[in-house]
Formats: sequence, C-alpha cells, structure tokens
Amino acid sequence: MSASVNPTVRRRRLGAELRRLRELKGMTAEEVAGRLMVSQSKISRLENGRRSISQRDVRDLCDVYAVEDERIRAGLMEMARESRQRGWWHEFGDIPYSVYIGLEAEASSIRAYESSFVPGLMQTREYAEAVVAGTFPDYDAQAVKRRVEVRVKRQHRIDGDDEDRLGSLWVVIDEAVLRREVGSKAVMADQLARMLSLSERPNINLQVIPFSHGAHPGMTGTFSLMEFPESADSTVVYFEGVTSDLYLEKEADVRRYTNLYDHLRAAALSVADSRALIHTIAEGFHE
Repeated sequence: MSASVNPTVRRRRLGAELRRLRELKGMTAEEVAGRLMVSQSKISRLENGRRSISQRDVRDLCDVYAVEDERIRAGLMEMARESRQRGWWHEFGDIPYSVYIGLEAEASSIRAYESSFVPGLMQTREYAEAVVAGTFPDYDAQAVKRRVEVRVKRQHRIDGDDEDRLGSLWVVIDEAVLRREVGSKAVMADQLARMLSLSERPNINLQVIPFSHGAHPGMTGTFSLMEFPESADSTVVYFEGVTSDLYLEKEADVRRYTNLYDHLRAAALSVADSRALIHTIAEGFHE
C-alpha cells in the first residue's frame, strides 16, 4: 500500500465518519440539510465520498452534530485537507473514472468479470490503444494517448514494487474476450502472451467461461469487487458506464455480487484449463 495520501480513500473514510456522527445524533440527511440550508443530495454526496469535502463543510457539520472534542474536530479537518489533494491520475487531466482509479490504487484484492475486452490491469500498450480508439471514436490522438498512459500507469499495482503490489487479482473473462481481434493478429498474440505470463504469478488467477457453457450469470453485465486492507473501508462493487459509473457498498449488495462472482468462477474452466484454451487461441493469431 502506497505511503502517499490517497484522496479518494480519504474522502470515503471521512464520509463514513460524518455519517456515523449524524446517526449518533439521531438525525436524517434531510434534517441536516435543512439546518445548513443546503440540498439533501449534497449531504449524501459528502457521506458517500463522491465529492470533495471542504474544511468549512466539516466545521459546519461538527457544529450541527455538537462535536466538542477538539482532537476529533482536528482529525476530521485534517482528513478534509488530505481529501482535496491530487492523486497521480490528475496529472492526465479529466479522467471520467478517477474515483475508480483512486479505489483501485488502494485495494488489496480485486475480483473482476469482463465479457468484451481484457481488463485494464492486464492490457498491453498496443491492445489498450486499439481498445480506447475503438471504444471512443470521437477521441483525438492526444486524448487516446492520455487514456492509454493512465491505463499503463495503473499497472504498477501488478508490476510495481512489493509495497504497492496488489495482494490478489482474480479475473474471470468470457471466451469472446480472447477471440475478438482487437488491433491486429499480432497485437492479440502479444496480448494473450501477456495474459499467460501474468497467470503464472501466485497472486493472479485467470479463468475463462467457454462458449460451450451457454448462458451464465455474467451475461447481465461486467463488474468488479474491490476489497481494502483497512477494516473500516467497506468492499465496493463497481460498474463502468458510458456517461457515469456506479458504486455499491451496502452489505446486501456486496453479498449478492460476491455470490454471483462465485457462480461465475464455478461456470468457468479451471485455471489450468483456462491457460490451455488461451494458449490454443493464441496460436491461431500467430498463423
């Protein structure tokens, strides 16, 4: 886990603490909004960590919740200050899924299901360029390059130093991911070779759901489950969208998608058989 401040995680922790203080006070978000003369949606966004929290916001909320302990107030104010710092990804301009990047940078475990393309953490640069250019046809060359650079830099979670390395990555993909020719045959051959290489690492598991399996739960859409080293940070279910992303953190939602992921792993080939299938398909791209 990186020693640097992760603003996304700071916002989540601060939001969770502010929610706890509100609940201890026995107040609803609507009541708090009324006291501060702001919208209820602002209170909700502050508590779920989806927007920056100013020190003034923290001061006002502490006043409403009658927080008199100066150490608690000072700690919350410091978290607010840290939550407004810039993560490394902000160097690349406006990245639509910046919240996800912040969570991914702090996660200790990721379980991902993909049905259309190789997960970003496993993509080669050439494959990433082809995916971004094909997925976003309105992007100019500079925008494509910026998105690719972010994607490549994210891979320090699996290629970086032990201190920052992701503890566990489990990926389940549909066979279509392997057979769709993205970029060129040469690009695909290199991409599948990288996947085979990554799958040999002890902290990475890769499984494929073959076409022969037929219908399976993953046909409803792709998603990821992220777990964190700190017990105070709840597991997050992530869905990527075209114009906005969705994050679920309620215990019932996390339990439902954890169960769904177990079904996907059961439907997929074993890790060894998945490697054999990837190797066979890769040979076809060399012809």
